[in-house]
Amino acid sequence: MANPITEQQIQVRKVTHWQPSFTAQSPAEEGVYTFQLILDHGADEAILRVNADDADNLFDWLVASDDVYYDMDRRVLMFGSRSVGS
Repeated sequence: MANPITEQQIQVRKVTHWQPSFTAQSPAEEGVYTFQLILDHGADEAILRVNADDADNLFDWLVASDDVYYDMDRRVLMFGSRSVGS
């Protein structure tokens, strides 16, 4: 059984800016989608490399969310809380 995660172990920063990019590969290869996340106005950053489907979903979530947070240790992107049914 895994040890539970304590509050001290969670390092969460607010995503204050983000920049998507696409890098073409050779014609026989899929391109690379990258999202640069600027955390807490430049205090840190994270780079996410995702496939085309994940890039589409991630773009939609980032556009639609007022608050986005990133857990540095677990590499988890969290989108602001919402009321049930909204």
